[in-house]
Amino acid sequence: MTEHTSPSFHDLVIRAFATLEAKDLEAMMSLFADDAVVIDPHFPMPRMQGKAAIRKGFRGAMSSMRSFGYTIVNYFESENGQCAAVETATHHVLKQGRKLNFPQVFIFEGAGEHITRLQAYEPYGPHGIMGLWGRFWGWHASRTGS
Repeated sequence: MTEHTSPSFHDLVIRAFATLEAKDLEAMMSLFADDAVVIDPHFPMPRMQGKAAIRKGFRGAMSSMRSFGYTIVNYFESENGQCAAVETATHHVLKQGRKLNFPQVFIFEGAGEHITRLQAYEPYGPHGIMGLWGRFWGWHASRTGS
């Protein structure tokens, strides 16, 4: 289902995906407010605030990917037309040729013609020590029945 009430915000979201797929960093950065926040667990710094941090994060992402791909599955926009939830079928290719296909959800918030927050949600658990801790307790519960 795709529903939207504000063509301009919908267009802003579409341009964000298109500029990333084109790996056009400058065009992409023009879509963000100066104090925007991007939160994405795929990045070395999962929380990036301000254009300098966001530019650095996306520059690194673009350098490690052969291609980005997003197919919008569902689009839901707030009544005020400044927030959207976007479900995608994500299909990326790493520089080495490995294909990555997974569902993903993005929350976009905006003010005027700029993105103020972009947050990605993935369908898998946390990484790092918290992921290890969660996997340990899952394993422990499966062994002890608790």
